[in-house]
Amino acid sequence: MSFHLSRAKKPSILRRLGAFFYDMLLLLAILMIANAIIVIPYEVINGHPLYEHLLPLTLMRLYLLTVIGGFYVYFWTHGGQTLGMRAWRLMVVSQDGGPVRFDAAVKRFAWSIVSLIPLGLGLWWSLFNRDRLAWHDSKSNTRVILLDKESAGQPTPAV
Repeated sequence: MSFHLSRAKKPSILRRLGAFFYDMLLLLAILMIANAIIVIPYEVINGHPLYEHLLPLTLMRLYLLTVIGGFYVYFWTHGGQTLGMRAWRLMVVSQDGGPVRFDAAVKRFAWSIVSLIPLGLGLWWSLFNRDRLAWHDSKSNTRVILLDKESAGQPTPAV
């Protein structure tokens, strides 16, 4: 199903940040579980904490980054909304108005990291962009739209 992007509302940066912070609460719980799955058995088997070794610690960070990426990619490709986005009535769609494909979601996640590193400059860029696109929106050919209250969580369909 695709949607008319010309009629789609563009969300404010505050709404996007609100959804991001909602997602951070859920992600914190997920990361605690993901961390426990690795750390507890590692310490039981090896008898010492994981943080004493540089390579396992680096692998652990990559693992947790993969868990975060998996969270976002899953939700963006399965309905276009994370739980935070659902609460703030936001949805990620492709530039043609269709659903987000897996490769675009992975690209969006990678570019979102780049967007956030320099004090969130890539996200703040949406304040100056005519279409309110952040760096990760532009680079992944996706966009975030604001859903109507009346449409029960669905954007306006293409006619």
